[in-house]
Amino acid sequence: MIKAEKILTVAIPTGRLTAQCLQLVPGIGQAVLKKTGRKLMWQNEELRIITVKPLDIPVYVERGVADCGLVGNDILLETAFEVYELLDCGVGKCRLSIARLATEVDQPLKSIASKYQNLARDYCLRNGLNIPVIHLHGSVELAPALGLATAILDIIATGETLRANKLVEVEKIADVSVRLIANKAVYQLQRDKIISLIETIKIRTESKDD
Repeated sequence: MIKAEKILTVAIPTGRLTAQCLQLVPGIGQAVLKKTGRKLMWQNEELRIITVKPLDIPVYVERGVADCGLVGNDILLETAFEVYELLDCGVGKCRLSIARLATEVDQPLKSIASKYQNLARDYCLRNGLNIPVIHLHGSVELAPALGLATAILDIIATGETLRANKLVEVEKIADVSVRLIANKAVYQLQRDKIISLIETIKIRTESKDD
């Protein structure tokens, strides 16, 4: 287990958000962006960066392997980890929505396919729907076309994938963006360093909006 006693360890997601998240991290983030290869951990005098799968970031932070992490709040909404959510970083913006085949929008909802099982069940409960929630790990847009489900609950950014599969967004569940999270104990012990990281991220986020 990595112990971060003098420097902060920050978990960064692998995948499409890696570059955006690294640009928020002072100093070392820019250096990591220029690296190639399969290395998963870097550090300088102030920060250590580890890159892990997005779903694993709250695990690393909750257990104290990482002091902080950058992760989409869709994962935080779906799971129940004991971490502090400190900041909306303003990058990776998209939304969680219900989508259906354009030709079946007015038909009764009979099932939902999603990788977000808990959020889909909550949606059904709020709307008094006693229907199956089908857990898929990917390509959920295929489910309505192939008759596996009458709706999906998924992340939507541009909507191009929906249109390509003749789906339309019918209801937004939540706005999604990258959030800074922290281990609860570490936040108390290294509050000054974490607040400094928050202020740096705020400045970098605001500069991107200008």
